[in-house]
Amino acid sequence: MPVATTGTILVTLLIKLGLIASLASIIARFGVFKRLLFIEQRTPRQKLLFAAFLGVPFCLAVLTRLLAGYKGADISLEGTVLAGLLGGTIVGLVVGMAVSLPAWLIGHQDPVTLLRMHEHLAPLMAVLYAVLAGSARWICPDKEAIWKFSPFIDLSLYRSIRQRFRAPALDWQVLFTLICVILEIARLMIGSLAPNQLFYIDSPHNPLAKVLIVLATLIGVGLPVRIWNTTRMERKLEDQERLLMQARVDALISQINPHFLFNTLNTVSSLIRFDPDTARNVLLKLSNILRRRLRVQAHFLPLHQELDFIDDYLAIEVVRFGSDKLRVCKQIDPETYGMTIPSMILQPMVENSIRHGIGPKVEGGTITLRTSRRDGRLVIEVSDDGVGISPERQREVFESGIGIRNVRDRLKVLYGDDFSLRVDSRPGQGTSIRFELPELLTPQETSLPAVEVGGR
Repeated sequence: MPVATTGTILVTLLIKLGLIASLASIIARFGVFKRLLFIEQRTPRQKLLFAAFLGVPFCLAVLTRLLAGYKGADISLEGTVLAGLLGGTIVGLVVGMAVSLPAWLIGHQDPVTLLRMHEHLAPLMAVLYAVLAGSARWICPDKEAIWKFSPFIDLSLYRSIRQRFRAPALDWQVLFTLICVILEIARLMIGSLAPNQLFYIDSPHNPLAKVLIVLATLIGVGLPVRIWNTTRMERKLEDQERLLMQARVDALISQINPHFLFNTLNTVSSLIRFDPDTARNVLLKLSNILRRRLRVQAHFLPLHQELDFIDDYLAIEVVRFGSDKLRVCKQIDPETYGMTIPSMILQPMVENSIRHGIGPKVEGGTITLRTSRRDGRLVIEVSDDGVGISPERQREVFESGIGIRNVRDRLKVLYGDDFSLRVDSRPGQGTSIRFELPELLTPQETSLPAVEVGGR
C-alpha cells in the first residue's frame, strides 16, 4: 500500500512517532503499569495485564487506520515488538494478535476499486515480530540493558563499536537494532510481493524514503522504551525517598523507646527494695506497654489506642510520684477518638511535663490532656501547672532534650509543613504544648464515652 512522495511519507512517519510517544506517555500514567514495569518475572495474570495495557491502545490505533484510512495511526509492528521486548514472547503474541486480527477481519478499503481488502498476512507477521522480539529479550544477558536501548541508533552503534573494537563481540544493542531493521525490511518486501495482504508504507524506487521508514521504526520502538525508563527511574527515586522517610521515622521511634524504658526501669529499681508489690505492679504495666508496642508496629494509630498507652504510662508515673503529688485530667472530645495520629507521639510530651514541670515542684501538680476538632484539623494539647520554662530556655526548647525535638522531627517527616507545634510557658505557672495535625479518620470511627475528667 504505497504512499507516493517522500514528503508525504515524512509527514506520515512524524505523525506515527507523535502518536507512539503520546500513547506511551498516557500508558505510563497508570500506577498498575508502573508497577508492572519493575517486574522482570511476571505471573500469567501479570503478563495478561501487561498485554492489555499495550494491546488495547495499539489496537485502537490500528482500528483508526482501518476505519478512517489514517495511515499514520498504524503502529502494529512497533507495538508488537515493544510487547515482545518488554514482556516476553507470550505477551508479544497476545499484543500481536490484538493489533493484527482487526486488519485480517475488517481489512482496509482499496482506494481504486473501493472494495474492502482483508490483510491475511497480518497475523503471521505479528507472530514473526513477537517471536524475534521475545527471543531478543531472552538472550539479553542483563535485562537492564533493554532499558538502555536508544532511539538515537547512530550514537548507540558508535558507542557499541567503540567499546567492542579491542575485543570483538556482538553487542546486544547492535543485535536488537539489526532485528528491528530486518523486521521492517521484511515487511516492505513481503508487502510488495503480496499486494493488499499486508499494510506497509513505502515509496518504490526511492531509497531515501526507505531509509526514513526504517529509521522511524527504530525510533518508534526506542521512544516508548526511553519514556517508560524515565517513569521507572522516577518510581525508583520515589521508592528510595519513601524508604529514607521510613528509616528516619524508625530511627526517631527507636530514640523514644530506650529513653522511656530507661526512666521506667529506674522507677522500678527505686521501688523494688522497700515496696516489692508496687514494683511488681509497675512491671506488669510496663509489660502491657511493651506487649502493645510489639504487637502494633504501625506508625499511625487511632487516638484511643494512644490514650490507652498513655494510661498505662501514667499509671507507672503515679506510682513513682504518688497520687497526691501527680494528678491527671483528661478532656477528650468524643469525636476525636477515632482520628489517626502518629504512634508514640503523646508519651514524650507527657513525660516532659512530668519530669520538667511537675517533678521539680514540691507540692506536685496536675497534667491536663485535651483534644478537639477545629477547622478540619485535630488539636492536641498537653499542659501542666508545674514550674514552667524560663524565657532563656524557651528559645532552646526544640534543640535540647529528646522529647520535644523528637516530636517535632517526626511531625516534620510525616506531615511536611502541614502541622503546627507550639510551646507556651510561664515561669512558676506551667507549660502548654499544643500541636495541630491534618484531620485523618480511621476506616471505622470508634465510639467511646463522652469526656472523661478525673484524677488518678
